Amino acid sequence: MARDKELAASRREARQRKKIKKLLNFDYTLLFLVVFILAFGLVMLYSTSAYAASLKQGNSIYYLKRQVQAAGLGFIGMFFTTKIDYRRWGALVWPIYLGSIFLCVVVIFAGVTINESSRWLRIGGVQFQPSEIAKVAVILLIAHIIDRAPKAQRTIKGSVYTMVLVLPVFTIVAYNNLSTAIIIMGIAFVMVFIASPKYTQFIAAGAGVLVMIIFYISVASYRAGRIDAWRHPEDHIQDKGYQILQGLYAIGSGGLFGKGLGGSMQKYIVPEAQNDMIFSIICEELGVFGAVCVILLYILLLYRLMFIANHAKDMFGSYICIGIMTHIAMQVILNIAVVTNSIPNTGVTLPLISYGGTSVAILLSELGLALSVSKNMEFEGDEDV
Repeated sequence: MARDKELAASRREARQRKKIKKLLNFDYTLLFLVVFILAFGLVMLYSTSAYAASLKQGNSIYYLKRQVQAAGLGFIGMFFTTKIDYRRWGALVWPIYLGSIFLCVVVIFAGVTINESSRWLRIGGVQFQPSEIAKVAVILLIAHIIDRAPKAQRTIKGSVYTMVLVLPVFTIVAYNNLSTAIIIMGIAFVMVFIASPKYTQFIAAGAGVLVMIIFYISVASYRAGRIDAWRHPEDHIQDKGYQILQGLYAIGSGGLFGKGLGGSMQKYIVPEAQNDMIFSIICEELGVFGAVCVILLYILLLYRLMFIANHAKDMFGSYICIGIMTHIAMQVILNIAVVTNSIPNTGVTLPLISYGGTSVAILLSELGLALSVSKNMEFEGDEDV
């Protein structure tokens, strides 16, 4: 009887120590960075969109209000994905992936058109982009496959098989949203690349993806038009080149420290400045100093994700964090490259800052997965605790 009591007490103590370990491991720095970037984004969103919202919607806080609502849903999603052990998602990766493909197919036939793009679905009064769900689905799928068969990724056959699994969602999303399809393929490519020590096969795969992108650009006139507008924006001042040039004017007029919060003049001119071009308004109002600070915040965010990935308890958790890190890094790089006219306009938002309800809500929920992984991190000497 006494021995049973000792065993019960020992188990209770072990459970208590496990809870304390999770509380200590939880990455509060990552959570703080996410909240800070989001709060900064809300301030910049209001500064950028107040005039346009008053003009178009009759309410200066229209865009801000909708973004706050989306962020609220995102934090609810983050709470659940943080509380649920990330390893439980392993049994659901295929239903989630196939479900995201189904939703992306539905968009092609019954999508809601906004600004000449059909990328949204409206179900029961709720409007969202299935392609954002597809990003998370791909991260979970690739992480699950690498976790289940890590040695297979070291062969050309295994790597090709894994990449082929992403082709259906890539092809469907690319039909009307090439930029998001590139991000999806990029996420899968980086995750498989890290899992494999061989580089030759990835050079060949990269060349194949490049050929596919060129093909998709050539079969749609509006995509070819974007390329021409990128190369010669001054020749397209009446249409596609107008936004690019106005964004560059905003960046150039900001100087070192900017015109001050709310002092932008280009936000009255740049079309849809609160969306893809918000970084240009940040440059105008906060200058080069503010732009560098924003980039540093993203670098710190990516560093925390890399830290969690390096100390994750298993490969599934590690590659979830690698996928999330790749997702955020690609969007930041592509958005800033577009705003500075380094690449053609792609329509990619700046994570947690640009206006976009689905993007914010899904990304916050996605980051909850990384926080869930952080609770189970392992460090040297843990076995002695």
